Amino acid sequence: MTTADDYGKFETAWCPGCGNAGILKSLKKALAEMDIPPHKLGMVSGIGQAAKTPQYMNCNMFNGLHGRSLPAGQGAKLANPELTVIVESGDGCSYGEGGNHFLAAVRRNVDITLLAHDNQIYGLTKGQASPTTAQGQKTKAQPFGAPSDPFNPVMVATAMQAGFVARAFSGDMEHLTEMIKLAVQHKGFSMVDILQPCVSFNKVNTFKWYKDRCYRLEDHDPTDWAAAMEKASEFGDSIPIGVIWKSDKPVFGEGNPAMDGEPLATRKYDKADLEKIIQSFA
Repeated sequence: MTTADDYGKFETAWCPGCGNAGILKSLKKALAEMDIPPHKLGMVSGIGQAAKTPQYMNCNMFNGLHGRSLPAGQGAKLANPELTVIVESGDGCSYGEGGNHFLAAVRRNVDITLLAHDNQIYGLTKGQASPTTAQGQKTKAQPFGAPSDPFNPVMVATAMQAGFVARAFSGDMEHLTEMIKLAVQHKGFSMVDILQPCVSFNKVNTFKWYKDRCYRLEDHDPTDWAAAMEKASEFGDSIPIGVIWKSDKPVFGEGNPAMDGEPLATRKYDKADLEKIIQSFA
C-alpha cells in the first residue's frame, strides 16, 4: 500500500506561504490514495518555481527546457504506457514558452496529466507579467501595467474539446486532491489549472483574493459543452472550480500497430542496423 511518505520529505526553496507547498502535499496525497508507487510514476517539468516540484519527490523525473515539458511527457508515456506521467509547471512555462506545445497536447490527446501552477506571474524571474496576468495589472517588471489581454487556458482547452479540463485552488486542498485524482484517472490528456498565490511578487491575486472568489461547481454537467464554455469563461468576481469539461475522445497511440506488443522502452534493437541508419546521415 503506497503512502504519501513513500514520495519522501524534502526541504523546499519556496517562500513560506507559497501555493506550491499545498499543491505538492495534495499531489502526494492523491498518489497515495490511488496507490501509485513511486517507481510507476514519471514526473516531467520545465523551468520555474513550480517546475521544481519533481525535485522534491522520490520518483522518476525529467526536468528539461523552459516550456518543453509536455513533449517530453508525451514521449515518456508513448515509450512506456505502463508509466503514470504527470507534467507539472507554471503558467509562464506551460502557457507562455510552452503555449504551442499546450495546444498540440490538447489536439494529440496522449494519456498524460498536466498540473499547471497558475499564480498569474513569473515568480522565478521576480515579477514579470505571465500570460494569465490581468491586463493593466502592475508588477515589479511592468510598473505601467501588463499591456495584453490575459490568456484563459481553461477556456481554450474547453473550446478545443480537450479530454479533461478542471480548475482548482491550492487553498482548498481537499478539493484539489480530488481534482488531481480525477485527472490522472482520466484516459487521455487531462489538465488541472491550479490557482495559487505568489506571496512575493503578486500582490493582487493573493490567497484571500482567490478564497473570496473561488466556489465549487455543483449541478454542473461537464459533458455539456455549451455549459462548460460558460463556466470556463467565468473568471473575475466569481471563479468556478471543479471539472469544467470532459469527453471520451480517442487516445493517441491506441490502434497504432507500432504501439502493439512490448513497450518501446524495453524492446531490443539491432545495434548494427542502428549504426547503418546513423551512417546514412553522415
